[in-house]
Amino acid sequence: MVIDALRARKRIAPFVRRTPLVPSAWLSDLTGAHVALKLESLQLSNSFKSRGAFNAVIARLERGDITSRSTLVTASAGNHGRALAAAAEAFHLPLVVFTPADAPQTKLSAIRRHGADLRAEGRDYDHAERLAKQFAAETGAAFISPYNDADVIAGAATVALEILEDAPETDAVIVPIGGGGLISGVATTVKSIADAKLVVGVELEVSHVFQTSVRAGKLVEIVPGSSLADGLGGNSDDDTITFPIIQQHVDRIVTVSEEDLQTAVVGLVEFEHLVAEGAGAAGVAALVGNRIDEVRERHVVVIVTGSNIDRDRLKSLL
Repeated sequence: MVIDALRARKRIAPFVRRTPLVPSAWLSDLTGAHVALKLESLQLSNSFKSRGAFNAVIARLERGDITSRSTLVTASAGNHGRALAAAAEAFHLPLVVFTPADAPQTKLSAIRRHGADLRAEGRDYDHAERLAKQFAAETGAAFISPYNDADVIAGAATVALEILEDAPETDAVIVPIGGGGLISGVATTVKSIADAKLVVGVELEVSHVFQTSVRAGKLVEIVPGSSLADGLGGNSDDDTITFPIIQQHVDRIVTVSEEDLQTAVVGLVEFEHLVAEGAGAAGVAALVGNRIDEVRERHVVVIVTGSNIDRDRLKSLL
């Protein structure tokens, strides 16, 4: 995975930002740890998804899997769709994006702005993914999953390279889990470089398919609830490549409540002057909710994965 991440970093360098890693006095005082925030919320497209989206498109073009005449299709809760729309625009490729009908408007507007064909028709993310796969099967479009894709995961792994280069003393990384693409790339890279480092995944109390599946020893289906962290809910592909990676390389998965998420979003604004969406603040929520016992006196990095939150939603929280 480290080799794949290094190749991905070279591919995507002209199209993404090396995001800052900043210490958090607020979270350090709260936890008794040395906490820093990896601000993917400041990434182009305002989420880490740009890394995987650009790597997936460029790698497919290099291999000849797609050509300049290919149509792409994806499903997204919003951020992957926005990032892939930017990548498709950069390489002049048509893209169809299926999302839930109630996805945040800030994400939907950005997808349209990049010229993609937006189909906000899904009842939820799981339904949007089924629609996208059906479209791919019927039209021959190339489906690019937000998580179940080796190129997407390799792009996400570049986050870990930057963390370990900027703060080699890091001994714990906290990562939100949606479909598992980000934590698969981060955990595999971190464990390849230094196996002793702790990798903790964060899911939602109302939707935790991977925690449930790891305990069961197999991928199981759940009934997800609605959440402030709209980017983290839902089930995973039956054939996802992320589940075995999570089983092998993620040390622990914790869940956070809606109250934890709200406190985290508000705390980031109040103490750090940072905007984060619910999913982006999930790692911070695990710390403010005291969900992880092992962090005291460790050098901890929390990945703040995105900041695409609707203004009215943020206003209501504040």
